[in-house]
Amino acid sequence: MRLGIRLLFAFFLINGLAAFFVLRVFMAEIKPSVRKVTEDTLVETAYLLAAQASDDLAYGKLGSDSSNSRFAQQVQAAFQQPLRVWIWDTRKAALDLRVTVTNAQGRVLFDSAGQDVGADYARWRNVALTLRGEYGARTSREVATDEATSVMYVSAPILRDGAIVGVLTVSKPANAVQSIIDSSESKMLRGGVLFLLLSAAVGFAITWWLVVQVRKLRSYAQQVQGPTLQEAQGSRITRAPKTPEVPDVPGELGDLAQAMDSMRRRLEGRDYIEGYVRALTHELKSPVAAIRGAGELLQDELPAADRAMFAQQVVDQSLRLQNLIDQLMQLSQLEQRSALATASQHTSLRACAEQAIAQLQATAAQKGIQLLLQGDDSQGAWDAALVTLAISNLLANALDFSPAHSQIVLTLAPQRLSVQDSGPGVPASLLPRLGERFFTTPRPNGERSGSGLGLSIVQRIMLLHGGRLQFANTQPGLRASLDFSAQD
Repeated sequence: MRLGIRLLFAFFLINGLAAFFVLRVFMAEIKPSVRKVTEDTLVETAYLLAAQASDDLAYGKLGSDSSNSRFAQQVQAAFQQPLRVWIWDTRKAALDLRVTVTNAQGRVLFDSAGQDVGADYARWRNVALTLRGEYGARTSREVATDEATSVMYVSAPILRDGAIVGVLTVSKPANAVQSIIDSSESKMLRGGVLFLLLSAAVGFAITWWLVVQVRKLRSYAQQVQGPTLQEAQGSRITRAPKTPEVPDVPGELGDLAQAMDSMRRRLEGRDYIEGYVRALTHELKSPVAAIRGAGELLQDELPAADRAMFAQQVVDQSLRLQNLIDQLMQLSQLEQRSALATASQHTSLRACAEQAIAQLQATAAQKGIQLLLQGDDSQGAWDAALVTLAISNLLANALDFSPAHSQIVLTLAPQRLSVQDSGPGVPASLLPRLGERFFTTPRPNGERSGSGLGLSIVQRIMLLHGGRLQFANTQPGLRASLDFSAQD
């Protein structure tokens, strides 16, 4: 189950349970609360009416014939008066009360319903308690199995000179307030359903927001686990994907994003260093071993010619180490740059090529190799020093693999420069690997070639310029091209 569904289910379950128990408590309290209010009202009504009936009961005006009783007449008139009353959203059209008056022996003297005059109420709990000076109230069902037929009775003593001379009872059927209870319960249920729907909506919104933030973190984690350095695809070099920005998420998720970014930088730095140390260690083995061997031999008595040869070997291997270190520093500096710091809008490709040729002219002359420059010049927003360095490295690589008394041709084209040598070329299966750090191919004379960092430097320079480095066998020779017009 996905995280979002789990969170939404948990949120809805918690709110649903909370709503259920709250509604259950309210629903359980509605009926008792309404009945308490009703009983309170009946108590007040009973005591007020008891005070009104005191004189008529004392003077014997209440009985089978209550025509002389002003109290009886007023009560009957109240019951006959039509009602058109709205109590909030409930309409009331008639009085639901029933008033009875009993004497001190519990005999009914007056009944507003005209049913039980003369009946003995002394056995009823509310009357018996009231005659004893206690609070008398009871709820009885007219049909024992039907709660809807229950009637609430509240009695008040009729006093005369401090003595109880009778009991006035006010009764009200439960179904008279049932509509109020039903209306309240209906409102509570509708409110509860609305609460659940709103809770679900809020839960969905919160869950969606949280899932979106988590997905940002997941997407960031998936992006940063990919390669951060350039990749080679065939003979085309593609730019490394840009390091994704740290997602802007709030609170603890933001702290987690920052922690992930910090971890990414540490891991990249560690991988970068491990790769360099591993490759550098491999490259240092041969010159260090040669220097050590030559040094051990120089400790012995040797002919002058041998001593000079071994001394020259120490010098050559030291220069090789120095060149390796210099190239590593150049490549490291380039790989730490994500963009060109400054670039002239009018850098001339021909001027850079001429400067590179001038730097290697002496080396080419020693081998009898002719360096030719042809084609039309082009200009662009390039770093002149880096472009010159890239062309120099391509020329140095061509000089290493070109036979003596041959030609190396530099051809200019719009936004493009190629270096063509006359060497043996490179096997097709190895073309995609040209430009990898420390990857080299054997020289024509069988000697070990350079460190393989020169083409890596060229590759990185082209990446910084938004271009690409391409290789192609020309039989004979190899053509290396700098394409500044390539786009990602």
